[in-house]
Amino acid sequence: MKTQPKHWLQDKGRHFMFATGIENSCPLVPGPGGRRRRVDEMEKCGHYRRWRDDLALVRDLGLDYLRYGPPYYQAHLAPERYDWSFSDPVFAEMRRLGITPIADLCHFGIPGWAGDFQNPEWPGLFATYAAAFAERYPWVRFFTPVNEIFVCATFSGQYGWWNEALASDRGFTTALKHLARANLCAEATILKVRPNALFIQSESSEYFHAAHPLAEKRADFLNQKRFLSLDLSYGFDVQGRMYEYLMDNGFTREEYHWFMEQGELVRPYCVMGNDYYITNEHRVPPGAGPVAPAGEIFGYYVITRQYYNRYHLPVMHTETNLGDSQMAPGWLRKEWANMVRLKADGVPIIGFTWYSLTDQVDWDTALREDNGRVNPLGLYDLDRRIRPVGREYRDLVAQWREILPLDSLCLHVS
Repeated sequence: MKTQPKHWLQDKGRHFMFATGIENSCPLVPGPGGRRRRVDEMEKCGHYRRWRDDLALVRDLGLDYLRYGPPYYQAHLAPERYDWSFSDPVFAEMRRLGITPIADLCHFGIPGWAGDFQNPEWPGLFATYAAAFAERYPWVRFFTPVNEIFVCATFSGQYGWWNEALASDRGFTTALKHLARANLCAEATILKVRPNALFIQSESSEYFHAAHPLAEKRADFLNQKRFLSLDLSYGFDVQGRMYEYLMDNGFTREEYHWFMEQGELVRPYCVMGNDYYITNEHRVPPGAGPVAPAGEIFGYYVITRQYYNRYHLPVMHTETNLGDSQMAPGWLRKEWANMVRLKADGVPIIGFTWYSLTDQVDWDTALREDNGRVNPLGLYDLDRRIRPVGREYRDLVAQWREILPLDSLCLHVS
């Protein structure tokens, strides 16, 4: 019988991971005349100018963990050519302040010279970048190699919104394949440099509700499809319907089996990061009509429990926020109550994240329009003034941080 290395949660003395993040999305979006425009949220939110202030705010909140990554399209100049001029002082300051980064290496966009997520050469290129990052910052242990694979593949390959701007099942499955391969290849190369690295796979937690009995079959298909990014990342054998979908849209049997084998190898080093927003539940009509927002129906508890029952991995709530600054403190309390209940019911919850530290810009159009509209999603506004949810989160962290030691959690990983 094959033996597995002990899971990282068996390390003793670790405490609950309260976190925030610096929004570092950088997709290309279609523009006039067929040109593509780079959207850089670090630039839009003023982080390049105020990164020292932002790191100080993380400590002011009492947080020890920060989801953070260099601007990938700026740092990876060409094959095996890198520019660390921005990230070197930032990571040095994080280390000085005692902030533990969760390195977010690819967040919705890649360098222009590498093409887009349809490029089969990109996963290997990205894996060398990930290894170079790990060598450059050998003290970093936590990684999210590729953020929200399902969302990125959907927006880039199925909706036609970002990057390659395709709108087809084959566009989606090709982007999915290359994103998931890049993720697994990066994990393998990082482990060669940092053998005790840990991977927190931030992924959107979705659910599709049938709006009519005639929509149940379509909703079931979408509820299987939502798992594909994690199925491939964790080596989880899919149902026959999903296998046929992949095969019909460009996968080969050999590729599928590679994912099953590689995913199984990295499972002992993985934490499942579940992102949940009020936009994550959807209403599916009969026929081929567009899926519509459903609002919060099941909520984080029910949907995360579905994901946990599928993969049986430790769980971190890696993203949430609310676009109404006055209602946001109530949303935070409700999400936290879901976390506490999940833990009480035996789910190994290890961390929570309000995303992001500051407000964001133009996410109300999924970054497709350059309106300069500030979305009040942050713990601080863009003038770095604390919002009500920031005060609420600071208090929550102070009250709970020593009450939830990780070594009290269920440590078994099947």
